[in-house]
Amino acid sequence: MEFKEVFEKYEALVAEVDKAFNKIAEQTDGGIKCGKGCSDCCHALFDLTLVEAVYLNHKFNEKYSGMERSDIMQKADVADRQVHKIKRRAFKASQAGSSATEILREVSLARVRCPLLNKDDLCAVYESRPLTCRIYGVPMNIGGEAHSCQKSGFAPGKSYPTMNMDTLQSKLMELSEELAASVNSSLRELPEVLVPASMALLTDYTPEYLGANTGEKVEKPAPAKAPSEACSTCNEDKSACATCNYSVELGAAPKQ
Repeated sequence: MEFKEVFEKYEALVAEVDKAFNKIAEQTDGGIKCGKGCSDCCHALFDLTLVEAVYLNHKFNEKYSGMERSDIMQKADVADRQVHKIKRRAFKASQAGSSATEILREVSLARVRCPLLNKDDLCAVYESRPLTCRIYGVPMNIGGEAHSCQKSGFAPGKSYPTMNMDTLQSKLMELSEELAASVNSSLRELPEVLVPASMALLTDYTPEYLGANTGEKVEKPAPAKAPSEACSTCNEDKSACATCNYSVELGAAPKQ
């Protein structure tokens, strides 16, 4: 299956995210410590949206074959089993009455080596890596709370330019809806599916898997809007920048 139009929109979003990352790096006076060989983010536990998973799967299969592909797939199988165990423990903790905060804290401390991380601690698909991998080094606003890589040089209590993850996630969901609509999927919840990178590699995204339907047409969602030139974090024009919550304090909720 071809997803040329959706992939082009995803790549445009990637370009905007890279631009925002570079802009934040320029404004943080050495706060971002990312460098070649640092693989801290390659052991973090996170999920990919549908569009990211299909795109990563496509680029991986395009680049690798033979023994190289087989070796990575074996590592993906091992990693996916580890992720499943972690999520299973989180589910049991939830059933036992643990708070969401406690569960999220435990999951955030989990370490699983990404199957795409090679023996030299370099990404096997670096140019096609997911958005979370691209922005890991900068401060992030997630649900009104500030987060940052522990290896970066950002100090608690200080304000820094920050990536709005909620906005970014919304854009990824919109693109996932477009991807599902492009195959006229009969699976209504398909755009909401989230999977780790290991599962994205292992999955065979066939028409059957995606619920492709040649029958009745599914209403196509409105195209995702590209970020504005204002600061690459939203769809608003520059007039909204004065009231935009662009900077947050690490360790504190953003000022309203």
